[in-house]
Amino acid sequence: MLQKTLLRYYMFEGLRYVWLDRKGAFCRVSVLNEDWTCKDLYGFQDGLSHLEQSSRRCIYGPNLIDVPVKPYFKLLFEEVLNPFYVFQFFSITLWMIDEYYFYAVCILFLSILSISISLYETRKVSLSWDVIILCVCSSVEECVSSVELVPGDCLIIPQEGLLLPCDAALLAGECLVNESMLTGESVPVLKTPLPAGEGKYSSETERRHTLFCGTTLIQAKGGGPGGGGAVAVVTSTGFFTAKGNLVSSILYPQPINFRFYQDSIKFLLILGLVAFIGSIYNFVTWGFLVIRCLDIVTIAVPPALPAAITTGTIYAQRRLKSQGVFCISPPRINVSGKVSIFCFDKTGTLTEEGLDVWGVMEGGAAGFSELVQEPRSLAPGPMLSGLACCHTVTLLRGQPIGDPLELKMVDSTGWTHQEPEGDGRELDAEFGGYKVLAVMRSPTQGNVSVRRFPFSSALQRMSVVTVMPGGHAALAFLKGSPEMVASLCRAETVPTQFSSKLHSFSSEGLRVLALAYKPLDKNTDVRTITRDEVEKDMQFLGLLMMKNLVKPESDNVIHMLRLAQLRSVMITGDNILTAVNVAKSCGMVGSDEKVIFVSATPHTAQSVPTLRFTLEDRVTTTAQGSIEICTRVGPAHTPKRCSAPQAELLFYIQVHVPDVLSFQVLMRATVFARMTPDQKTQLEGGVSAAEEIILTHNKTPPCVCREGRCSLVTSFGLFRYMALYSLIQFCSVLVLHTVNTTMADLQFLFCDIGLVTLLAIVMGKGGPSDQLQSCRPPASLLALPVLGSLFIHTCMIVLGQLAALFITTSQDWYIPLNSTVFGIANLPNMENTSVFDLSGFQYIIMAVVVTKGYPHKKPLYYNVVFLGLLVTLFSVMTWLVLYPGPIVCRILQLFDISDMNYKMLLVAVAALNFLICFVVEVSAVMTLNNIPFFKYIKMYILK
Repeated sequence: MLQKTLLRYYMFEGLRYVWLDRKGAFCRVSVLNEDWTCKDLYGFQDGLSHLEQSSRRCIYGPNLIDVPVKPYFKLLFEEVLNPFYVFQFFSITLWMIDEYYFYAVCILFLSILSISISLYETRKVSLSWDVIILCVCSSVEECVSSVELVPGDCLIIPQEGLLLPCDAALLAGECLVNESMLTGESVPVLKTPLPAGEGKYSSETERRHTLFCGTTLIQAKGGGPGGGGAVAVVTSTGFFTAKGNLVSSILYPQPINFRFYQDSIKFLLILGLVAFIGSIYNFVTWGFLVIRCLDIVTIAVPPALPAAITTGTIYAQRRLKSQGVFCISPPRINVSGKVSIFCFDKTGTLTEEGLDVWGVMEGGAAGFSELVQEPRSLAPGPMLSGLACCHTVTLLRGQPIGDPLELKMVDSTGWTHQEPEGDGRELDAEFGGYKVLAVMRSPTQGNVSVRRFPFSSALQRMSVVTVMPGGHAALAFLKGSPEMVASLCRAETVPTQFSSKLHSFSSEGLRVLALAYKPLDKNTDVRTITRDEVEKDMQFLGLLMMKNLVKPESDNVIHMLRLAQLRSVMITGDNILTAVNVAKSCGMVGSDEKVIFVSATPHTAQSVPTLRFTLEDRVTTTAQGSIEICTRVGPAHTPKRCSAPQAELLFYIQVHVPDVLSFQVLMRATVFARMTPDQKTQLEGGVSAAEEIILTHNKTPPCVCREGRCSLVTSFGLFRYMALYSLIQFCSVLVLHTVNTTMADLQFLFCDIGLVTLLAIVMGKGGPSDQLQSCRPPASLLALPVLGSLFIHTCMIVLGQLAALFITTSQDWYIPLNSTVFGIANLPNMENTSVFDLSGFQYIIMAVVVTKGYPHKKPLYYNVVFLGLLVTLFSVMTWLVLYPGPIVCRILQLFDISDMNYKMLLVAVAALNFLICFVVEVSAVMTLNNIPFFKYIKMYILK
């Protein structure tokens, strides 16, 4: 009798969580295979049984990265529950009760229109796809749908490749893969079989042996049945794959802990409190109090605020997109406005993508030979063969593809790359019957690669095993960083001038690689030999120097960042001297600055971690396993940048408090060299925790930073404008309530839609300043200058409206209100008309005041649409004050006042209101950015 097992699981953001009794909790289903070793994966080569596949399919679920298309009704229900629309519908209900029928209907129509547009854009097409793939089941090959794949399935990858539907570890053969979908790198990557060790498998540490979901397998060879194709084992499916993680990060971005957004919530609470106090001031009866209180809350807390403050970010996102910069989480554009550090990769970012061979120098126990500028002129021998064969270049439709450095290296030898005979099947006795991966031929000889151990950043090297015609003994070649290669060679074969030559070439900015080789024993089985066995007791061959030119634009970009007082840091896996030369060439290290090198040695069983400080002219080659760091110290930086030795000293510091001292080095260093991918990830993680950003293209930092600052300033301004708009309307209603009247339906509609909404939409359209400034925009809405300016603006708003009211009541022709009637029943009246006229100007005035240009945005007049709208709306308001006409007065329920002197006085009060608010705002900006008044005015007008 079969025993049934209850499976408890739930889905969250596409990921499946299952209940595990041994842990007593729900865990990601991927935890079931996280302890697999490389040896375990090789145990799946015969495939899973049908029963095991069915069982795992129930646990892991289908192999889908599925974004289901939700029904419109469900989307509508979720959209309506959005806090914005909940508040909007609450407000509409309240306005209906308060007899603002026309205004309520208009806002309801706009809300329905907004919901409809949102539903249309939200309904997306599913991202899942289905592929038929050859799978091994109980040692039998059969075709299955990719949807049915589970971790542990063994795949037969066809020679012509495919779009991979899962993550898989490569067990046999080689695959040429285009990973641009994941990494953005256009150069195809060669994947080789996973080493069969006892170590735990990780797709990150074994990237060179892992095929990732969503990547395109261009070619597979040397591993499948009959020699074609390749064999791999599924390691992850669905949202647990590399592509699944990418899609998940887009669909469910991490929340941003940014001060601006936190302060926004606090500020709204303050506005709500102000509204409540204002409501109590108008207490008459409890019923009246409740209606008035809720009404004033809907005025003081603008429901359109979230939508308004995102317009600046949307405009910035569009401008970045037009420049080829994409952002999957638009709110992070605002965060980039507070960036203080930029971390650059060296090769391909600060320097050109490709390298040119500068020369080779053979070396041995007797020392180094003369420099040879053309490797093809070398005499036939191990050095020339090593340059021609120690690489992972492969052919695709007759064209060699691979790492640009290796392509240049192979081309410089004059050897040619040929397709293996029989499409990767075993060759005849010419090469000893080995399964061939690559064939390299020169005019006089030929070599084939039969094993390849690809380059690893962590190991700083790669190696190949080759054989020559006639089945001669195999040769192993090694290529990598000079320090690493030298450490793997027999000491007597390394020239005594090794360190001085390396120092000399690296100081010139050359990329230096070392080569070594050794003959393998005839009895060695190259099919099963391990990497450790190949890469030991090598014989040093010599050095290869390559010139990597700095990009022309790098110097300008770094110069711009330095002028803006933004720190630039280089992170590279290259030699420290080469990196420092590049840093000097692009201006990252100034000509007047001395360089201090810091060598960080990790903790070992025999020693504690240490930091070694060395002045530039005393630097030597460091030991393997050390991280090399350069700090700079100059006239402008001595007091704050470095506490390293000021005299010519060489000494060690034992790191008894590693976290504190490491942090000091981290925050002061300029160049980080010999960094492995994991170390790069850790460093980047350290700076991102401090609200900084990592960019990998040297044209984008100033662009992103300028757009980030522009977007942050725009969001800042829009928030303040919406807050001031609420305060203007709040004051208007409060002032009118004190005299037993209020604003009419269409007056509200005209102010909200005709003035504020139109202005808010186009306010953020202004682009960023052409230059980065040394000051960064503020991110806190609760800073004293910001709150102070808002307080003064609010006072000016209140005084302006009260001035309009008192000027009106002091006129000879003034007619008092009917004290027995309240609200809209009292319209039209003189009090309402005067307050409405002045508040209309105040909406326009505040749009100008909070829309600042210098130093982070272009001046207002560059935003032509906004400027045109300001002129238009100002003209309309002037017309409404001076010559409204009977028809407009009837529609807006305004009192037709005939005294032109009085009307001109109202316009003059509005002008005075603008002048005072503008001066206050300029003073606040100068305080925040420490800019002199006349300089600000000059830059505001001219820049």
